[in-house]
Amino acid sequence: MFESNPDYPPPVDGVDPSIGTPPGYRGGSNGPATAPALSSRECPGTATPDEAPCGNEPSSSPVTTWISELSSGRALEDIASDTDAGLINRLRVLEDLKAAAAAAQVRVAAAFDASVRAAHARSGVPLERQGRGVAAQIALARRESPARGGRILGFSKALAHEMPCTLQALSEGRLNEWRATLLVRETACLSVSDRRLVDREVAGDPAGLEGLGDGRLIGRIRKITYRIDQEALVRRAAKAQADRYVSCRPAPDTMTYLTGLLPVAQGVAVFAALSREADSLRAHGDERGRGQIMADTLVERITGLTQADRVPLEVQLVMSDRTLLAGSDEPAYLQGYGVVPAMWARDAVRKAGTGSGGRGMAEFHTADDNQGGSRQAVADQTRSRQAVAGQTGSRSFSGETTGSGPTSNAGRKGQAARSGGSGSPDLWLRRLYTAPAIGELIGMDSKARFVPDLLAKFISARDQTCRTPWCNAPIRHRDHIRPHRDGGATDAKNLQGLCEACNQTKEAPGWRAESSGSPGRHTVEITTPTGHTYQSTAPPLPGT
Repeated sequence: MFESNPDYPPPVDGVDPSIGTPPGYRGGSNGPATAPALSSRECPGTATPDEAPCGNEPSSSPVTTWISELSSGRALEDIASDTDAGLINRLRVLEDLKAAAAAAQVRVAAAFDASVRAAHARSGVPLERQGRGVAAQIALARRESPARGGRILGFSKALAHEMPCTLQALSEGRLNEWRATLLVRETACLSVSDRRLVDREVAGDPAGLEGLGDGRLIGRIRKITYRIDQEALVRRAAKAQADRYVSCRPAPDTMTYLTGLLPVAQGVAVFAALSREADSLRAHGDERGRGQIMADTLVERITGLTQADRVPLEVQLVMSDRTLLAGSDEPAYLQGYGVVPAMWARDAVRKAGTGSGGRGMAEFHTADDNQGGSRQAVADQTRSRQAVAGQTGSRSFSGETTGSGPTSNAGRKGQAARSGGSGSPDLWLRRLYTAPAIGELIGMDSKARFVPDLLAKFISARDQTCRTPWCNAPIRHRDHIRPHRDGGATDAKNLQGLCEACNQTKEAPGWRAESSGSPGRHTVEITTPTGHTYQSTAPPLPGT
């Protein structure tokens, strides 16, 4: 976690610039730098106004020449013919070059932030909004998510403004980027003067950095930190407690990691309660494993269910009719998770349609949501329709499919009454249609300012995650690409799914977005204040 210091303005964009260990990261050993350090004249994005490239044109700086040379035919031949000792030397030089490039990116990011803030100040932008959009532009330039862009910006400003020795060691290849990150993270709760003292004592000694691994580096930093500021530990603990959160991430084999970062007393209490319940049930003959019982109990206590596998919350599962009805192997898409195997998707539909009475088969209504769709798509229903299965209840619902047309509300209520149910189905199949030739999902429109519920579900099914390139955060807002205040329509073509941070960034000065009129999947062109453009294309749907 980076703590904002009074010597420079804090990051904005609503992004928490916390730092986590990159999954699978393995830092190499550090040694004397032999690769040329990148000067400001050689760094991408630091050309003078007369030399600066326009839009997305590549820079003509020496860096682009180096990139081409690294993968040239001559370089590949040299690698193939080199000795083992020569190959190890190449690895060291390339590692030093990576560190020098990371240091150059730090200086560029800090300079870009200062430039944008100065421009905003000259334009009369309020202080609290100055710098908005900087982290998002850095993320796009580095092909990272906006959240990662916020962390990069906080890291860059800390190094550039407060930790000159660490930045110099990174430039020389004596520290890799991850270990520089550890130095920034472990000194986040110090004052600027104390942070610079730690910076000098740890990174100002090049010989002392040689052979220093992650654990020993952290230990040395904390030893100095506790010596110069006894209250630092207390502030770190308070800051850590304020950063508690719960997250959900996809795991292999259609599983998820539900992670909670809690204060130690609360975390231990939760685990102890689950452990006691598992031990009790096992003692009474429950055949499930201890871990299985703990996982099921966690779901049941949080959701209020009596059975963990009967989740009543809506789960959007998108698949082609061929996968659902014809046994096709085309994978499906589970909203909030990602691609799932066809067999798993069919099994999920079967379980959702099997009510508490244990029947092996369920009959489903189908609702036609093709309001405003093209006639071509409607005429070719068998070829191109997509089924969205929404698990919305825990009771079974028996009904009949009455053809390809929509089912009226009155008919639904009557059929529910005849079946003895409450009208809350285990499964609704809602047909959405794609254009046969191009695979574009065809949707509905509305004249309202706010997006109707069915249209919002439609956008979520089409876009799946936030449409900003490299973001992939869950969709929180259905945003008008052309603002409604400027005459933008509330229809599928002018709507996109965005996370909250990206939607706020889009409203910053100088950002523009336009919906492309080209055939094919829904495409949005994003233009940043610097004139760079990025294409955002909706992901392909299952079966297209």
